[in-house]
Amino acid sequence: MQRLWGTGGSSFLMSLKWLAGAAIAFHCSLSPAHAVDEIQVYNAEIAAPGTFTLQQHLNYVWSGSTTPDYPGGFASNRTLNGTPELAYGVTDWYELGLYVPFAFDSSGTFLPGGFKLRQLFVSPHAEDRKVFYGLNVELSYQTPRFSQSAIGLEFRPILGVRDLGWEFIFNPIVDLSFAPNGAAAFAPAARLARNVGGDTWLGVEYYSSYSPIDALPPADQQQHTLFGVVDFKLFGLDINLGMGFGLTGASDTVVTKMIIGRAF
Repeated sequence: MQRLWGTGGSSFLMSLKWLAGAAIAFHCSLSPAHAVDEIQVYNAEIAAPGTFTLQQHLNYVWSGSTTPDYPGGFASNRTLNGTPELAYGVTDWYELGLYVPFAFDSSGTFLPGGFKLRQLFVSPHAEDRKVFYGLNVELSYQTPRFSQSAIGLEFRPILGVRDLGWEFIFNPIVDLSFAPNGAAAFAPAARLARNVGGDTWLGVEYYSSYSPIDALPPADQQQHTLFGVVDFKLFGLDINLGMGFGLTGASDTVVTKMIIGRAF
């Protein structure tokens, strides 16, 4: 990790501290309600230096809330949420990415979601390591239909272990929202998977949201979702499929997800 946190890394860490401090100064006690366009546990793997990767995320809510989380938003029930993601490998420990979220609501209306810019710092060659780690920093602009706060900032640490055909990955995510109705949320995600042969993995993924951090709601008003997932390669594509079930009344009841990616 010395290559990551050298002289340039010190400036980067100072910038992170300033941004986090600014976001916390702006946050208030309201929940940062927003549409979910990406359901993924980050595993610290990045594009090879000088190459691009393209992913398409798609999530469909088969059974969810029929009431918007806030005035002007859209209800999650029977919606398709997604985002294309273009990433570029700068070095073996640094990747840049761009997302363009979108959704189709229950009536079939197309809703543009804005854009997200991210920087991902990782332990090099994470796919070959027993222990791997990283940090994703994501700055977003989201449209009013997608979020109560136009500007958001996400810090996603990545901690993982892979050995003896098993892997466990933890992303203790912190979401910060700017603007008068911004907030801070803790949204940890985790993955436990088993290699069942070749490039195929079977596992479970867990996603949750505790918001706002300074006034946590009761357990039945928190979001907790458990997914059964499978990862495999087909025709040169990396594919992740999953079906999720909400564990609380505040969670969407049934959600399916698909991520298709390719390096070029």
